[in-house]
Amino acid sequence: MRTSTGARVGQYAALLAYLVFLAFPFLWLVSTAFKPPTELAGLHPTWIPEDPTLANFRQAFDEQPLLRAALNSLLAALAAAVVAVVVATPMAYVMARHRTALARAATGWVVVSQAFPFVLLIIPLFLVLKNLRLIDSVPGLVLVYVVWALPFALWMLTGYVRAVPAELEEAAAVDGAGRLRILVSVTAPLLTPGIVATALFAFVTAWNEFFFALVLLKTPEKQTLPVVLTHFIGAEGVADLGPLAAAAFLATLPSLVVFAIIQRRITGGMLAGAVKS
Repeated sequence: MRTSTGARVGQYAALLAYLVFLAFPFLWLVSTAFKPPTELAGLHPTWIPEDPTLANFRQAFDEQPLLRAALNSLLAALAAAVVAVVVATPMAYVMARHRTALARAATGWVVVSQAFPFVLLIIPLFLVLKNLRLIDSVPGLVLVYVVWALPFALWMLTGYVRAVPAELEEAAAVDGAGRLRILVSVTAPLLTPGIVATALFAFVTAWNEFFFALVLLKTPEKQTLPVVLTHFIGAEGVADLGPLAAAAFLATLPSLVVFAIIQRRITGGMLAGAVKS
């Protein structure tokens, strides 16, 4: 009994330490965003701003086109998430239900492709987009985001499809439902949590992505929010810390809001209510 209690205390202590480790950068970012310049330059940093101010936020919006950049990021992230899910869902169903050698090879390639670094992909992608005349365009950036997110989205959805009992589809077939009706009325509703989780992954990945946007977008009016955040760093590498923290804090809010809205769908039981006793 003592061993079990000690192990549980150790687990909670480790979990608490991990949460503190994850929360520290965000809490420090929020604190910095509300500090005046005199406090930011102080020799003894404080957790809570002694004289909180919104001047950093006003300065950030005055210096850089944050709203326009945020709109570009939002359009690119939403489009990438929708396209990735629409393409990956039927592919995942085929790979999960038809476990052939080709499907296993495709699954292995999906996993291996996640190890490819950005630098290895940027040159061929740049050449392809150049031939398609999509360089320096948001649609071209969306295409790159879909290509980057699709392997992991396919891997995630394949696991969700395999978790759906095939007996449910067989029972629907016995009742006279066709393949399309089974997919739409039986399988798709049970995959909703997986589809939502995959879309969230694709959205957050595209929203936070920096390297591809930096290389592919040259027109200032088309740049995304992560690229615009680098403009708060001067030519000598000196950051305008207050406005940068304020802009970075605002840039993290959409991801937090989206996750807060759909977390119930993610954590809910995927097959809750699917089988009646």
